[in-house]
Amino acid sequence: MSRFKSGSLLTIFLTLQAGNAAYCAEALTEIPHLKGLIQEPPAGSFMTLPQLEEMALKNNPTLNQATSATKSARGLAKQAGMLPNPVVGYQGEEFAFRSLHAKPEYFGFFEQTLPLGGKLAKSRNIYLSQARQAEIEAEAQKQRVINTVRTLFYQMLGAQEQVKLRTELARIAHDATKTTSDLFNVGQADKPDYLQSEIEAEQVEHELQKAKNSEKETWKLLTSVAGVPEMAKISLQGKLEDRIPAVNEERLLLDLMRTSPQIQGAEAQVAKARAVVIRAKAEPIPDMYVRGGIGYSSEYLENSRGNVIGKTGVEANAQVGVSLPIWNRNQGGIAAAKADLAFAESELARVRLALRVQFAQAMRNYNNALDAVRRYSNVILPRANEAYQLYLAWIST
Repeated sequence: MSRFKSGSLLTIFLTLQAGNAAYCAEALTEIPHLKGLIQEPPAGSFMTLPQLEEMALKNNPTLNQATSATKSARGLAKQAGMLPNPVVGYQGEEFAFRSLHAKPEYFGFFEQTLPLGGKLAKSRNIYLSQARQAEIEAEAQKQRVINTVRTLFYQMLGAQEQVKLRTELARIAHDATKTTSDLFNVGQADKPDYLQSEIEAEQVEHELQKAKNSEKETWKLLTSVAGVPEMAKISLQGKLEDRIPAVNEERLLLDLMRTSPQIQGAEAQVAKARAVVIRAKAEPIPDMYVRGGIGYSSEYLENSRGNVIGKTGVEANAQVGVSLPIWNRNQGGIAAAKADLAFAESELARVRLALRVQFAQAMRNYNNALDAVRRYSNVILPRANEAYQLYLAWIST
């Protein structure tokens, strides 16, 4: 047997097996929402994609962070709508140190600031918009975690398959080396053929070790995203080769532009910026200050003739005031808020365009991978299998 024959056999087997798994894995990782691909395994023997998704939703810390951010924004919205606390106190006046009981007045008072112009409601609307942003981000993070789990799940399936195929390929390479050695011993092969077969066997062993390392790394990534990094390795139950759904690009793009968390988040930012503009315009509206009190005065009362007729006794007072927006009408704050609104609107337009670019790139990768799968399934693998069988039959004779 010549070196060409043994090398060709290894090459064909690699194309037949490893190429199949690699290209199927590449295609499937472009489809984050595949369902129905997982078979139910025997209890405790395998782990399925739904189990990993449930585990990630329960344990991934970024989801707890997103939930906490939402609660924080809601709390700020509630706080922004609260009235200022009133002030209560005591006031004493007109103490005559030469005669402390002669004219003192004692008052208890109540003071309240009343924001006008709907400032509290408008401030609350700002934080409600922020809470909406946090909710959208929480949902987006949930989807990111699920998509990452799905991608790593299929990568792990491919890694498992690669280890199996590389192990089989290593066995064949060692068999080929042994056969070449036997032929060399009886003079049917040259020493360069024998040395080349040993080199190829070592190369295959190296690829096997790389496949094992890749499988180990992928498992660590998968368990880390699932929030259980210490979980021992277990086989995954799934299928790399299955029905690949047809994709309507126009409909998919429309759905993306309608439901994308990035666009929804940018829209929420625009809504928040508008709320800030409304609140800034309300800032010059004066607040009202109300103060009232009741007390007792020891001052003596006199009639028109100057005769003392008694003490003043119980009396009350009231004060009402507003600030006058003469110099400061929040001109700078309003201008800044309008500029932020223009920025947010431009950011929304940018996000929409960026998503279209990302969609075009994703569809290019998907179509390339889909074409590779079809060519390998329909042409390359059948012909490689035929060539492999012919070489195998030739070697056996």
